[in-house]
Amino acid sequence: MVLAVSCSWLVNPTAYSLEGPPGLSTEAELALEVAEAPCADRKRLDSVRDLFQKMGAAAEDIAVHKQRRVSNLSVTLPGASPESEKIVIGAHYDKVIPGCGAVDNWSGIVILAHLYRALKEIPRAKTLVFVAFGREEQGLRGSKAMVQQLSEAEVANHCAMINLDSFGMSWPQVATNLSTDSLGELAADLAEQMNMQFSQQPVDGGSDSTSFLRRGIPAMTLHALGKDFDKIIHTHRDRANQVQPTSLYLGYRLALTLVLAVDQKPCGAWR
Repeated sequence: MVLAVSCSWLVNPTAYSLEGPPGLSTEAELALEVAEAPCADRKRLDSVRDLFQKMGAAAEDIAVHKQRRVSNLSVTLPGASPESEKIVIGAHYDKVIPGCGAVDNWSGIVILAHLYRALKEIPRAKTLVFVAFGREEQGLRGSKAMVQQLSEAEVANHCAMINLDSFGMSWPQVATNLSTDSLGELAADLAEQMNMQFSQQPVDGGSDSTSFLRRGIPAMTLHALGKDFDKIIHTHRDRANQVQPTSLYLGYRLALTLVLAVDQKPCGAWR
């Protein structure tokens, strides 16, 4: 993945025309969580659990699903009715052996947990399922395990999946080859309304949205990688000092607005 970007993404984060809900996280809060990215693989899943509890999730609401030698963690916010349609918001918590996986993908985990904190405070039409996927770096195993257990009726009940993967190096971007066109267009429209720099282009490789697309569920991957990202991710240099707080905050704000927009539309709008 080679992305031609510059430092012009440093925009004023207070200039957005779309306001967020009460409980909106600050740039500083997000940066503090990324600074605590656990470098040891064995600590990653427990750290995800701790972060969700810090964001207000009760211990009994946090579920760990172990299947096919992979563990996914999920937290669910019910919608208007028990049978309401679902939106999945996901990020993988695993990393490759070198480095601390701060960009790829503790940044996504931090955004995921802070989205939970904001969204639990407002009414929702649809059920929101926040998922931290395991073993993405080993063939998307966590997301594959999740979608393979869905029945056809459950697939139809999933309106969209928003995947958060690697932030901190640029403005928000949609990976077009890993995303449903309608969701990419929605992201572009919202970014324009928010006066936020944004782009869409294909990337090399895959991410957890791919597993949902293969089951016919509308999905997208949102990221904020930048020029020479391959010198950072999957290397010993992937540490918290590589994550630019403003980039992280832009990704959080756009992802939050995306979820709210998807929640307000009929499920079929994205198919």
